[in-house]
Formats: sequence, structure tokens, C-alpha cells
Amino acid sequence: MTLALALAVLLVAGCATRAPTPPLEATQPGPRLDPMQVPDALPMLEPIRAGGPNKPYEVLGESYVPLPADAPLSESGLASWYGSKFHGRRTASGETYNMYAMTAAHPTLPLPSFARVTNPANGRSVIVRVNDRGPFVKGRVIDLSYTAARKLGVAGLATVKVERITPDEIRTGAWQRNTLPIDGDEPPAVAAAVEAVAASAAVPVAATAGEGGSAPAVATRGFWIQLGAYRDSRGAQQMQQQASDAVEDLAPMLTVFADRTVHRVQAGPFASRDEAQRAAERVRERMLLKPLVVERR
Repeated sequence: MTLALALAVLLVAGCATRAPTPPLEATQPGPRLDPMQVPDALPMLEPIRAGGPNKPYEVLGESYVPLPADAPLSESGLASWYGSKFHGRRTASGETYNMYAMTAAHPTLPLPSFARVTNPANGRSVIVRVNDRGPFVKGRVIDLSYTAARKLGVAGLATVKVERITPDEIRTGAWQRNTLPIDGDEPPAVAAAVEAVAASAAVPVAATAGEGGSAPAVATRGFWIQLGAYRDSRGAQQMQQQASDAVEDLAPMLTVFADRTVHRVQAGPFASRDEAQRAAERVRERMLLKPLVVERR
């Protein structure tokens, strides 16, 4: 391959030449971070523009046509990963690649997209934000960041299942069904990320469902259950109404809290963790959701 061709491939594809995959414990830049403590990517509605990284392209003699913005995808195949060699470089989307973030590269998913990746060998599942192109080796379906690979237990190559989380699933909150764990089962990284939200940092943006929108609720101390988190306040309010209809006894306790750009749908406060756990079980039974139990101090 000539130098000119190599440069062209990198500019178009972002990560076209990542093969073969090196050992996972290859050299890492900067301080070592614990990948298991990094939360999964949080699915949010983001604009997907036509053209740019979403137009048809060719790499190494193969043609690729990115999927439409709202198209679903479910496939199985080999996952690889990329790390320090590409850390700090531009991805196909124009963003900077961070090997410690929960991201991935895919040849045809719209950029950006969110996907759930499952390793059937160990049952682990993660959510990544797809912001790059690749891999371009036959049989491989996704290229994971260093951290995403570690969390999935992918040490070199591994067979995985990739499922796109569509914009409609994000809009309705359907992506959370059978995904969010009940307290006691949640991975430490997810629990820590949610419980780190202090009451003083959360600003209520909607009244409890039982108050008819007349006045905002106050974030009080105690145990709460979280049903979902959204960038768009409309999605959060829709989830609040759905939960109010499905679990009527929780209606007066449901509130949407805004923390920077994230809107969290929570019910509470409960006097004890056990009481919150029982409420979470009712939500799981009636809505097929698996809420998180969090504590506001």
C-alpha cells in the first residue's frame, strides 16, 4: 500500500488498518484507569446528518453503505478492539478517539449511534456509542474501545452480538426494558454513577404526576427508584406518564429531575432500601423495566 493510499484510507475510515489485534494489555498512555469503573454510554437522541461519515464510501476495494438514520441492526460476529495507537486521533465522525471511553467503530451504523454489545461466552453486556468506522477485516462486526473490550472480557478477538439502540427506542425509553438492573444486581460502575448524583445537584423540572403539574417537587433525602434518564425532557415526561398509568400507587411519588443535560425519572422518597426495592419489583412486573435503587443524602 502506498503512503498516499494509506493516508486516504485513514482519512475516510478513521480505523481501517487496525489488524491484527494486539494483546489487550498492550502499552497504554497516561495513568492506568480501572475500566470496570467506567459507566456504559448513556443512549441519547443526537442529530444524524446526511453526508460526511454517513455517505457511501470505499475502503481497501470494498464498498460500504451506511444504514438509514432510524434503521435497526442485529448481527453476530467477531469483535476486535483498538487502543493506545489511535488514542487522541480523529475518528471518522471528527471526534477525538478516547480509548478509555465507552465507544466503538462500525462499518455501516449511522454516526453517531448507540449499540448494545453482548459477549455470549460470559454473559456480559455493555452499551457503547458508535462514533467511528471500521473494522474492515472479513468476519469482524465491531471494533471496541480499550475500555469497552475490557468490560466485555474481550482480550483479543471474541464472538459478540451487536444490537443497535434505535432513536425510537431512545425516544420511548424502550431500550431500558430488561436492561437496567435492580439494586443488588447492578454492576458497581453503573450503581456508582447513579448514586453519585447528590440531591443538591438535581433540579426538579416537572411536578409529581399526582400534583397535576402545579408545583415542582423537592429532592429530599431517602431512597428513590430511577426508571430512566433522558437528554430530551419530553422523553422523561412521557416515561413519567407511562409509569403513572402502569403503577398507580407510585403516581404521587414520580418526579423528573434535571441534572445538567440529563433528565431522570425517579419515584420516592422511600423510608428504607427494602421499601424502594419492593416498589422497583412492582415496576419491573408491570412495565418490564428494571429500575435502579439510589440514595439521596
